[in-house]
Amino acid sequence: MLYYIDMDTKEDLIKATLLAFRRVAKMYARIEDLPIPVEEGLEVTTREAHMIQAVGEHKQMSVTQAAAHFGVTKSAASQMVAKLAKKGFLLKKQAAHSNKEFELSLTLLGEKAFQAHEQLHGKDMAGLVERMSTFSLSQVATLSVLLEAFEAVMHQRLAGRSKE
Repeated sequence: MLYYIDMDTKEDLIKATLLAFRRVAKMYARIEDLPIPVEEGLEVTTREAHMIQAVGEHKQMSVTQAAAHFGVTKSAASQMVAKLAKKGFLLKKQAAHSNKEFELSLTLLGEKAFQAHEQLHGKDMAGLVERMSTFSLSQVATLSVLLEAFEAVMHQRLAGRSKE
């Protein structure tokens, strides 16, 4: 929902859209820290569940692939992997093709977390698909292009910060 802002020009509409995007981004960041129950007395954050989901969907994944998948540094991905391996959700083994790379796979506990996240994620995805199914193809395409623009600007900003 775009809050009331005088929208007399295209620039005003763009600014209102950017404000809405910021609100969504802040809510998404809060959601990433919410717990997902895996079993009695055990939960993962949504952020952790997303890493588990990525590994589970690909059956095997390297740390480098995980970093690329999430748009984070290899160091950040490696830290998350180490945390999830320590908690018993991921297995991390030396890749057969490289002594510098590790292959990731889910443990049985990781499979449980994967399923718990799938149930929760499925409800959210169904809600989004239902709401967006009323959009025309051109509206969905416009949204896709808009998100690509956001991503490009954010990538450029982050790339600039890593050189400082």
